[in-house]
Amino acid sequence: MAEYKGIKGFKVQYLSADPSNPIIGQTWYNSTSKALKYTSLSTVGAWATGNNMNTGRGTLGGAGTQTAGLAFTGIDNGTVNLNATEEYDGATWTSVNPVNTARRVLGGCGIQTAALAFGGYTTTFSTATEEYDGNSWTSSNPLNIARYSLSGCGTQTAGLAFGGYTGTVPYTGATEEYDGTSWASNPTGLNTVRSNLAGAGTQTAGLAFGGFIPPPTGATEEYNGSTWTSVNSMNTARTALRGTGIQTAALAFGGSGPPVTGATEEYDGNSWATSPGSLNTARSDLGGAGNTSAALGFGGYDGTAYIAATEEWNSPSGPVTKTITVS
Repeated sequence: MAEYKGIKGFKVQYLSADPSNPIIGQTWYNSTSKALKYTSLSTVGAWATGNNMNTGRGTLGGAGTQTAGLAFTGIDNGTVNLNATEEYDGATWTSVNPVNTARRVLGGCGIQTAALAFGGYTTTFSTATEEYDGNSWTSSNPLNIARYSLSGCGTQTAGLAFGGYTGTVPYTGATEEYDGTSWASNPTGLNTVRSNLAGAGTQTAGLAFGGFIPPPTGATEEYNGSTWTSVNSMNTARTALRGTGIQTAALAFGGSGPPVTGATEEYDGNSWATSPGSLNTARSDLGGAGNTSAALGFGGYDGTAYIAATEEWNSPSGPVTKTITVS
């Protein structure tokens, strides 16, 4: 019979305790627990609690990455529309220059130094569009369709806005593309018209998922730069969720069924898989940034109040020790 030494070229270590910093693929025998063990790479992501935002809020916009995130606008517990903007450096939030138009339930996309905010609700439906350069916000040309509870994806010079509420039900599936200067309406809208949905991806490879029809939905659609195609739905139908990533590797988290949820799902370009790693604080109407490997969730409504809680998603989470069992 072949031995491990013959296969791998070295002996299995005989240790009284598990190594403190094992490498992937390392194998050893723990003489205390009398178990043969090894390390592999965990593919299960997990949320870890980070430092709170300076201003607790919900229905806010988000952009950027886990280590360079951006949060803007929203509503506080006094039901006041906010213009507050904060930057996240991977550890702490810093208040910076505010947006020009205070509002809530808007769309956002881009990165920390080149973000885009559009639509939302002031005291009425808004078309306002603003660009952030890493220091201040500048008003740009407005959306063609005033709406709130919409979503978006892409970059500051190639953004995508879709869905939302225009004042009548059914909601809208209207899609608009931004070229860095102005918005152009696409005559082909979402197949499932809805509000309070999430988005991920780029202007030519976008993803729309979840939202409110009514009722809450898990409907998912892919955008190819011209048309939307319905694909496999999410496992948990919900509204007021958040999404990050790209069309072939997206992350969906939070939302409300009701009740509020911390459920997290990953999309691989074909189907959604529910992750065992849910948000530590279930919430809807939150902000998000990042990708499927390193995401950021912040603010939102926990079922009682708007909060400042921040969480970081990491996947894979690193080496994990496993025990070899023989039966």
